[in-house]
Formats: sequence, C-alpha cells, structure tokens
Amino acid sequence: MNNPLGILVMNSQLKKKFLAATIITAGMTPMLAYAQADGGHTGHASESSKATNTPVTAPGMNHGSMNMPGMDHGSMDMSGMNHGSMGMPGMNHGAEQAPAQGHDAMKAPTKQAETSKGSSAMSGMTHGQPSSSAPASVHNMDAMDHGDMQMQGGSAPPDARDPNAYSDGYVRNAGKYALPPSEKLVMSDMHNFGSVSFDRLEYVRARGEEWAAYEGEAWYGSTYNRAVIKAEGEVASGKLQESKTQLLWRHAVSTFWDTELGVRFDHGQGAPNREWLAFGFKGLAPYWFEVDATAYVGPSGRTALGLKAEYDILLTQKLYIQPSVEMNFYGKDDERWGIGSGLTDGTAGLRLKYEVTRQFVPYIGVEWSSKFGKTADYARAAGDSKQETRFVAGLSFRF
Repeated sequence: MNNPLGILVMNSQLKKKFLAATIITAGMTPMLAYAQADGGHTGHASESSKATNTPVTAPGMNHGSMNMPGMDHGSMDMSGMNHGSMGMPGMNHGAEQAPAQGHDAMKAPTKQAETSKGSSAMSGMTHGQPSSSAPASVHNMDAMDHGDMQMQGGSAPPDARDPNAYSDGYVRNAGKYALPPSEKLVMSDMHNFGSVSFDRLEYVRARGEEWAAYEGEAWYGSTYNRAVIKAEGEVASGKLQESKTQLLWRHAVSTFWDTELGVRFDHGQGAPNREWLAFGFKGLAPYWFEVDATAYVGPSGRTALGLKAEYDILLTQKLYIQPSVEMNFYGKDDERWGIGSGLTDGTAGLRLKYEVTRQFVPYIGVEWSSKFGKTADYARAAGDSKQETRFVAGLSFRF
C-alpha cells in the first residue's frame, strides 16, 4: 500500500467518477426545471387550447392518486371544450379525490338548460355525441297552435274564380266550335263489335266409336249489350245427332258478370224438339274460375238447370291445363229424350292446351262422363253405358 503508483492510480479513478457525476448532474438540471415548470401549468392547459380540436389521450394517468386541494375549477369557462373527442381508456375516475374542486359552480348558459331537459348543463361541451355539428338546442313545439292552420277542402270562397269563365258560355259538342258528327270523338264502349269463338271443336273417341263435338258462340254488340248465339252438339256419320242452340240477349251488370235472357232449342235424332225460355249469368268468379249457369223453363212444366265451370292452370306463358266440370238437372222425366228427374248427367274434363296465338289453340285431353238416377236406367235399357271415358283432340279458335 506504500506504492506511490498505486495511490496515483486510485486518485485517477476517483477523479473519473467525480467528473462523470458532475457531467450527468449538469445535463439533468435543465430537464428537471422544464418538467417542474410544465407540471405547474397543467391545470390551465385547456384555456390555452380553446381553438384546437386535437384529441387528448392519456392512457397511463391515474386520477385516483391526484390531490389538488388548492385548485378552483369554479372560475374555469369550458364552453368551448369538446369532451367527445377525448380518448382516455386508462383513466380511473372512480378514485378521484378533489374536495376543493367546485364543479357545481360551473356556469353554463341558462337558456339551453331550460329548453333541453335531458341534455347536460354545460352548453358547449359535447359528451360523446355522434356529431359535433348537432344543434345546440332542441326544438320545442309544445307551444305551437295548430288550430290556426287551414287545410284544403270544403266550400270554395265567394271570390273564387269561375272555372267556366274563360269558355264564353261554350260547351262540349255544342256551339260554333263543335265538331260535325263524322268527326266527333266516340269512346270504345260506344262502338259495336262482333266475334265468333269456338271453345271446343274436337274429335272424340270412346267405346270404339268416333264422332265430332262442337261448342261455341257468336255475338254482336257493345261493351254492355250484345246479341248472342250459343251452340253445342255432336255429329256422327255425317249427321247431326244432337244439338242445343240458344239465342240470348247479354247485358253487363258489373265488371266481371253478364246476365243472359233468351230462348233455347233442342234437336235430337229420333226425339221431338224442345223449346225453353232461358235466364242465366256468365262471368269470371274470384280466383279466375269461368262460370256459366242458366235456368230453363219449358211447356208442360218442364224445368232444367245447366252449370259449367272451368279454370286455366298455366304451365308456361303458352302451355296450360284446363280442367272443366259440367252438370245438368231436370225437373221432370222425359222418356223420349232418355232424361230422368234430378241430376241427370255430369262430365269432368282435363285438356292440355297450347296457345300458338290467342286466336289459335290446339289441345288434347280426356273426359269422364256419367249418367245418374233414372237417366242411367234409360241408358241401360237403350244398350248404352252409363259411364264412359272419352279421349279428345281438337282446336279452340276465335276471330
């Protein structure tokens, strides 16, 4: 330890350590002074940043440990502060202790506090509102008197303009400006039209026998009144075997329904002709069922009722299936015609149709026909079957 060199070495090491500590102390002194000055003015930072909208983020702050007894917040004016943009996920407000902070003394505009009951008392502060451009007040229409509002309607006022004042007394289809009869406007329901249509013109095969059947009508008239001829029958071996022809007056009583009034003539091979008065209706029932119902009254107390219905089931815009049902009732027996009283016969058909055009519709199908009651007894006595299945192929057309 008496070595002078060792003492010099030790003294050199101490000098180095002392010099390093001095340099560090000199460098830290300005930083500490700046931090102390900045911390003393933190509470007044909001006043100097009224014009800035930069979000304040303080994730590491713990307000629970802050104690600011000398700070008076009552004199602060925070009307321009926007708390909605502040993001402070790490702040703990539950443990704040600020007994001397006079938040109750904060002064906000009294008018807004009165008009918006559910809003904050600090008018300029928006606490998490969706938009910072929201109106500062809520419209209150409780005091608005709607009784003074005049709605349109009622009688015209005495000084209202006469709608005919500018026509100089002229009316339509009269006076010197009226058109001649040849040039007058005629609506479509004032015209008379005509049409011929056949719903069935078909070839029929049943029990090894063949024949042709037809059913159609022709009419002429206007939209509301028409003269109509209905015809249906069967032709076999070049001869008319049976036919029913009706001459009717058809009148439209509603949008989808027509009434019919007229006469019917029946013709049959080996049977006397029959005449009937006819009254019925024809039209389109709900769900697009086409219905035709007619009652008949003839001489000697004869009565009859005919019912028909059909429906179109679309498979495509042009191809469709048409089921149909027909039933006939008679009030008296007519042995010459092979007809008994009550329900005499019924037919159910199913036809597959294809619309080449609206006017030209070929089809194929099948029908099931049956006779009932005394009519079936007459058929068996004549050697005919009371039930049969018919295969048909034909054409529907109109022009």
